Amino acid sequence: MDTIKNRSEFLFIYDVKDANPNGDPLDENKPRLDEETRQIIVTDVRLKRTIRDYLATVKGMDIFIIEMKDENGNLRTKEDRSADFGDDPQEILKKCIDMRLFGATTAIKGKTITWTGPVQFKYGRSLHCVDGPVLIKGTTVMPSKEGKKQGTFREEWIVPYALIAFYGVANEYAARTTQLTEEDLALMQEAMWKGTKDLITRSKFGQMPRLLLRLVYKEGEDFYLGELDKLVSWHPQEGLREEQVRDVTQGTLRVEDLLKAIEKHKDKIERAEIAVHERLDTSPNLIEELRKVLGQEKVKELGWS
Repeated sequence: MDTIKNRSEFLFIYDVKDANPNGDPLDENKPRLDEETRQIIVTDVRLKRTIRDYLATVKGMDIFIIEMKDENGNLRTKEDRSADFGDDPQEILKKCIDMRLFGATTAIKGKTITWTGPVQFKYGRSLHCVDGPVLIKGTTVMPSKEGKKQGTFREEWIVPYALIAFYGVANEYAARTTQLTEEDLALMQEAMWKGTKDLITRSKFGQMPRLLLRLVYKEGEDFYLGELDKLVSWHPQEGLREEQVRDVTQGTLRVEDLLKAIEKHKDKIERAEIAVHERLDTSPNLIEELRKVLGQEKVKELGWS
């Protein structure tokens, strides 16, 4: 299959309730927080981990950057992983979708090889200031050491609620090197949406995808809107402060500025692909307005809920 010929950009919004979207291991695993704005921060590495895990576990695909252990229980290195593909760079790209998407640096037979990933994401940020993080304390029913008479205490950090936006771009020029295809991008979008919902772990359970928008530009257009996450805003219901929100239905995502930007540059856009969760309220209705701006045939609903 041919590599992508069109530039794309993505807006992905999901929320988290009573969970830890991205703990900092150097700070008691607290959710990452901008102390000035009180916004939650999620690294691009966390989002890529979600995508990789879904593609590996659900789709059964080869993933290069993934935790693997050898027969002695030791973590395998990138060099070990390269050897699985005969130390052949082209074989790695051919078989590992995450390398085609995100690139990586590895060493093959003593030589360092770097692939610049065509898909790049900024750090995700909550669209509002948040309450907390909150420290939850509890106990375990089983003792941690032999001879102890009772269970041990535990502590964990959570965020009561956060609506988080990620912005990304797929660069058609870098795609030539990693051989990124349209099929790869379709699988990535599925992994963003369904993988976020499938994070059924103790620290991540409570995350739900709410909106995914991909704008695909016409071939040859060396252009993209940029900062789609800055073109939407979150407005709580009247009487609620931002940090009091506890559910996606307690506010509205305003998308007027996004639609104005799309209207202004609609001649450069080939199509839009979109999924909106049924519990997310956008004002105005984003799917309906996109159809008015771009035309019915240029708006593809992804059909996820």
